[in-house]
Amino acid sequence: MAAAGERLVFVPSRIGELGSALGGSVVVPLLIAGPLLVVSLAIAAFTGSGFVWGVLWLLVTLTALAVVGLALTAAVMLSTTTVRWIEFRSKDGVTTLAVARFLRSSSLALTDLRRVEVVERLRAGRRTSVTVVLHTDAGTVDCGPFSVRLSPVDARAVQGWLSARVGPQPVAVEYRSDSGPGSLFPDEWLTRSALAVLWNVPDGAVDELATRYDVRARRYTPRAAAAHAPGTTVTLYDPVRAHDAARQLQKRSAQPPEQGATAAIAPPLAQTPDCN
Repeated sequence: MAAAGERLVFVPSRIGELGSALGGSVVVPLLIAGPLLVVSLAIAAFTGSGFVWGVLWLLVTLTALAVVGLALTAAVMLSTTTVRWIEFRSKDGVTTLAVARFLRSSSLALTDLRRVEVVERLRAGRRTSVTVVLHTDAGTVDCGPFSVRLSPVDARAVQGWLSARVGPQPVAVEYRSDSGPGSLFPDEWLTRSALAVLWNVPDGAVDELATRYDVRARRYTPRAAAAHAPGTTVTLYDPVRAHDAARQLQKRSAQPPEQGATAAIAPPLAQTPDCN
């Protein structure tokens, strides 16, 4: 999070963001067409065929058109949809929210805000982005994601910063964690021993907790086992749900036990013998 006065910045540099988008527009077509261009050039140089040279120039032209098309699309998307920063401005006792895009800015009255969401997206327990979503009568405005290349962003800190500035208006600033679908790559799923370490429980308790917290499991045959020991399988667990369950277990362990539960598990007091 970066702030200038009452400002929350998502894109620190227009030039850097535009350069990154345009760089991707150039690299992607070259990665796709590059091998074919190299092969065509080698064949044309070796054979001297006019037909092959014609095909080569056609490929070069199509690649150039793809680069230009992707660059224009990226520029249009950045200029129309990307929010660079939002800023709270007070004048004559009235606070408005300025939303700055790449080429223009607009103002929004706080009374038009209905809800604000801070969405933290996770993949296999690791954060991939943090986005602020403004819900208004006219629709939603997606701000972000933050430029995580520069510095890590604390989603809870963003929520607190926004909550302090939208008050005392009755606008709820909510935090939401979006884990998304489970990973499709077997190497990213967790073994029973890895899950036991994550949850800080014995290996024997993993299956019971996985069932309780709806952590999906599947049988997987490693490549080495498939070649040398057919029929050998291991049980792997969905990492997204596993990390969600880990957070729930951590919250439960941090909560003090209820009075009734404490009394139930406390050993009975030893009776003092009557000396009279």
